[in-house]
Amino acid sequence: METLQFERDGDIAYLRLNRPDKLNSFTVEMWRELRAFGIEIKDDPTLRCLVVIGNGRAFSSGIDTSVFTGGGGADSPEAVLGGGDDAGTRHANPTVDGIMRTQEAYSWLEEARYPTIAAVRGYAFGAGLQMALACDIRVFARGTKVGLLEHKYGIMPDLGGTQRLPRVVGAGKAKEMIWTAARIDAEESFRIGLCERLVEDGDLEKEVETLATTIAGAPPLAVQGAKRAVDAASRMPVAEGLMVEAEEQALCLRSADMREAITAFVEQRTPRYESR
Repeated sequence: METLQFERDGDIAYLRLNRPDKLNSFTVEMWRELRAFGIEIKDDPTLRCLVVIGNGRAFSSGIDTSVFTGGGGADSPEAVLGGGDDAGTRHANPTVDGIMRTQEAYSWLEEARYPTIAAVRGYAFGAGLQMALACDIRVFARGTKVGLLEHKYGIMPDLGGTQRLPRVVGAGKAKEMIWTAARIDAEESFRIGLCERLVEDGDLEKEVETLATTIAGAPPLAVQGAKRAVDAASRMPVAEGLMVEAEEQALCLRSADMREAITAFVEQRTPRYESR
């Protein structure tokens, strides 16, 4: 991959946005690589946590503005917002279909069987913040600035921002942020619940590694089940969500994970989970 880096440390993996000289701004190629990588990795049974982080001094400054001045080429607005499929053929409704294919570059982070964490420093604007919103947990470094700035370009957030932001901060605050193209700092982000943790910039990697290690050490089936059940809460009535919760708990109650957890508790040792 040219615009991404991937590395593993046991059960934990790190996906790094790798255009530091451009503040990890997104290009068409970057979205294509993310989408293809997501198809490959989202159901990996050996992963227990994935951290997404930007190389250099920014998570991502958003869309690379060269996309808007590509003159009809591969990185032109037509290619991004109304593009055809990977083979170059046009869809019946190219604008909608092209956008939805680009959305898939982020959606797999939400759909992955394992937890995903966005480690954010510097900037997370537009497409960058929308990627962070697709992750399960966000950790911001102090000094970070974030916002959905699409209105400045005559467009709206289209990579999950209008759907995920209100689920995190509420509809009114989401509309305010989008309509005013507000840039807010890490402290305000933490206050409104946009990030779950606020840390010193120099401690970001260490703090995220500790969090990822804690999550990776939890019972895998219970972690996966809790992710599905909590995500269900935002899209279905309580009664249906309770059914998801019950189904996932039934799997846990019959699992080797539960037996190992109880045995480890009795023996006063760290559990060794084998479920995938």
